[in-house]
Formats: sequence, structure tokens, C-alpha cells
Amino acid sequence: MSEKITSKKFQKMKRQGKKIVMLTSYDYPTAKILEDCGIEAILVGDSLGNTILGYKNTLPVTMEEMIHHTKAVTRATGSVLVIADMPFKSYQIDVESAVQNASRFVKEGKAEAVKVEGGREVIGQVRAIRDAGVPVMGHLGLTPQKILQFGSYKPRGMEAKGAKEIIEDALKLEKAGVFSVVLESIPKELAKIITEKLDIPTIGIGAGPHCDGQVLVLHDMLGLSEFRAKFVKRYTDLKSSIEESVKNFLKDVRKGKFPAEEHTYEMGEEELDKLKDCLKLGDADISTSENA
Repeated sequence: MSEKITSKKFQKMKRQGKKIVMLTSYDYPTAKILEDCGIEAILVGDSLGNTILGYKNTLPVTMEEMIHHTKAVTRATGSVLVIADMPFKSYQIDVESAVQNASRFVKEGKAEAVKVEGGREVIGQVRAIRDAGVPVMGHLGLTPQKILQFGSYKPRGMEAKGAKEIIEDALKLEKAGVFSVVLESIPKELAKIITEKLDIPTIGIGAGPHCDGQVLVLHDMLGLSEFRAKFVKRYTDLKSSIEESVKNFLKDVRKGKFPAEEHTYEMGEEELDKLKDCLKLGDADISTSENA
């Protein structure tokens, strides 16, 4: 097993100038692949609402759904840092429920940190969760859980006033004890300012090259989703590969080419004779030749 990645390791990597790599995962097989590839962190994102569960946005995702998928990911991992996204209304209502839900991710899901969206409005929750012993990652800029308030997925902080508020929120989150902060869909100049002002690492998604690390939604980068943001780089097109494989399977089955001989099992002659005697069958009754 590689060196265990912790929230403290994130901060050490920033000081050393080493880039942090994070991707989303929601299940055992992909989490195992990501761990074996050597990335630092897996985010069990509430993006599973869009990518896995077919919701219109992340708002319907429940704690039960998040914990279910977090369990699957943590069964596959050992060295990477697993961070669970706290879903909509699991932390915004009050401090007590925020701590309780964050603790569930650790106790039931075996996560090692949680992520919350927002700035000054969630400072109390961040402090309480941290004080309860659960590392917290922040999330500023475009925060998808506020899509109904924002009305669109356009970049944030494009104007001076909004940019200044994001900087202030980043500093408040750091003071409240987050170990890192995701910066989503903000101009690269703003991300650079925040990254240089903070002692904790910034993880960018649509925030330019100056962040201390980068994250993407796995299904976006693999071509499995319909999401078409400017900041997404598609490294392959698994959707087309899957479609081609399914069509070939369909064709083989309908033409009788699958399963072929190498895909089938065969009884031993002695046991087959016993079965024929037992059922009073002749050779013709159980012949598997094409001419039978």
C-alpha cells in the first residue's frame, strides 16, 4: 500500500509545491482503479445525483444515498483520502444536524473527511464539525446546491464585488478550520489570488492552473455524461466504446455466434451417461450438435 493520504498531507503537499489530484467516484470498481492509479483523493460527490441516479440536479440527493455510495468507495480504498459530499440540507439547517450527519459519514460510510458548500453562512457548522473530529473541505465559487438561487451554472466572481466576497469567504473558511477548499468555476486570476493568500490548499474545477490541485467528475472526463462545461477535458469516450460493445453483443446473440464453444461448460462422459440412464434419455435427446 502506498503512503496513506490524510488532510495533513494535503497541506504538506501545498508547502512542497506538489499538485494534488482528486476525482469523483461512487462505486467499488472505479474507486479501486483510482486508488491503483495513485491519485491523492476521491470525492464521493453529490454529483452522483446527476451522473448515477438520474436527477435533474444535486438537490434531491439524500444522506442515505450518499452513505450507501461512500461505503462502496471506502471498501475499495486504503491509501487515498476519501471525502464525502454533504448533500443539500444535511448541514445548512443547524449546527447539531450538521455534526450528526458529518459523523454518520465517518461512522457508517468510513469516510475520512466531508465537504460542505458555502462561505460565511456555514462557518458555525464548519467549526462544529471540525471540533467533533471530522476534517472539513470547503467549496466556494459555483456551488451547485444553490442552483435555484443562482438560476444558472455560470461562473462566479467575474465582477470585482463578487470576487472580493469569495476571497473573504475563503479566508473565513480557513480561519474556521477547513483543511482545503474547492474553487469551482471562477476566473483564474481570482483563483490565483486565493491560492496565494491561503495556507491551506485550493483544489480547482474550472478555476485555472494556479490552484494547488485539480478535481473533475469522473463521468465527465470519461465521456459518460452529457455535461459540456468549458473546464471539462474528455480524456476518452467510454460512451461510444460501451455502445459499440453492446451492439456487437446484440448482433452475436441474434446470429447465434454467442456463446461459442469456448464460452460453454461440458459434462464429463461418465456423468452424462448417468444422467441419461436416470432420465431414460437417448443420445439424440441430449445432443448439442448443430445438426441434431
